[in-house]
Amino acid sequence: MAKLPFERPIIKKINIGVPNKIGMKTEYTPITEIDGVSVKQMIKEYGSPVYVISEKTIRETYKKAYSAFAVRYPKIQFAWSYKTNYLNAVCKTFHQEGSWAEVVSGFEYDKAIANKVKPQHIVFNGPDKSREDLIKAIKNQSLIHIDHFDELYTIISLTSELNETPKVAIRVNMDTGVYPQWSRFGFNYDNGEAWDALNRIMISKKLDLIGLHAHIGTYMMTAEAYKIAGQKLSDLAVKLKEKYNHTIKYIDFGGGFASKNTLIGAYLPGSDTCPSFDDYAEAITSSIINSKIKPDDFPTIMLETGRALIDDAGYILGTVLANKKLADGSNSTVIDVGVNLLFTSFWYEHQITPAQEFSPYTENTTIYGPLCMNIDVIRRSANLPIMKKGDNFVISRIGAYNMTQWMQFIALRPKILMIDLKGNVHIIRENEKLKDIVSMERTPEHLNNFDV
Repeated sequence: MAKLPFERPIIKKINIGVPNKIGMKTEYTPITEIDGVSVKQMIKEYGSPVYVISEKTIRETYKKAYSAFAVRYPKIQFAWSYKTNYLNAVCKTFHQEGSWAEVVSGFEYDKAIANKVKPQHIVFNGPDKSREDLIKAIKNQSLIHIDHFDELYTIISLTSELNETPKVAIRVNMDTGVYPQWSRFGFNYDNGEAWDALNRIMISKKLDLIGLHAHIGTYMMTAEAYKIAGQKLSDLAVKLKEKYNHTIKYIDFGGGFASKNTLIGAYLPGSDTCPSFDDYAEAITSSIINSKIKPDDFPTIMLETGRALIDDAGYILGTVLANKKLADGSNSTVIDVGVNLLFTSFWYEHQITPAQEFSPYTENTTIYGPLCMNIDVIRRSANLPIMKKGDNFVISRIGAYNMTQWMQFIALRPKILMIDLKGNVHIIRENEKLKDIVSMERTPEHLNNFDV
């Protein structure tokens, strides 16, 4: 008898409640509308699959995050992370709420300028700033966060050429007790590299050092790490004051706040285990307030939160294509949403919810996308109500990164909708067409003639 393949054990959380004729009640309830707009009507009118952004959720989440910090500290400034979702409609919603722009490339910088963000309210991060990018940012008096010594020396050399004084900060990496430590970006605090960079900036007398910056990781499940980061950044600020009588205007804590999504392999859902905005705010603000920085010199706390501000506002609506039994006898469901549209399915167990009434009976199934590639898996194992061909579903909390890391692969990318505060639906990005793709192609003339 052949040895059966190994199947990892699964522990399923049971919801307590009144049983029905099938057993205990399912954890699912159908999602038939978003902000009062029918899911099925949106699919009928705009196609399947289709992305949906809730303007209401964006604004409510931002206000909640801002309030958590503002009640604890007098000077708070958010800068929207363009790489998380750089759709103009999304960016401008955050800008209307008072958020600046945080960018990590010349492309994103130009996008922020085109969105009419004041240049001095653009934070320019990242290790890949071209000479042209730096010249533009220096002339515009944008906030340049220096990532490495080569960039520092380039900026110093440009000051004489441009006769300008760039406004700069340095990015600092450090040990905050979280593994793996992010050390590829910025200057290391623990080995003295960051202090070396600060001294070189100060003795050059050609740069206006106005900030310190740390982005310690992504999807940070403990707020305590930010407290450690704040203590170390505050230490640098105090040393600058003592040695040069120089006061830092802001400390930028970057992003990395976890959304309520559940990581693959996690036992408890992210909604139960992720720190709240209050948890992050308490840790960050206390690190500044309890430092040796004098109250009159307290810097502005800047935050580049992306994922935690936008994930809940994003949905993708789709349709079931087929149900299949796999060779090992297990169930699978094929849907019209693949990893080309839902890149975050590689690390999240996204919630997939039927968009119509269903039987309370559930079965374990693998959710596959439509792509002709074996890695196109949306969920390896999901205990879902049975859905048949043509049924619709909603995948929630997909607002971060999926609309910037998506790929035009095998299928063209679909429309993106935004539901405004009055329940009106707007197309904020049209679906791609074949002409959009081939318009950038160039075919040598000798390849145009053939008979097939």
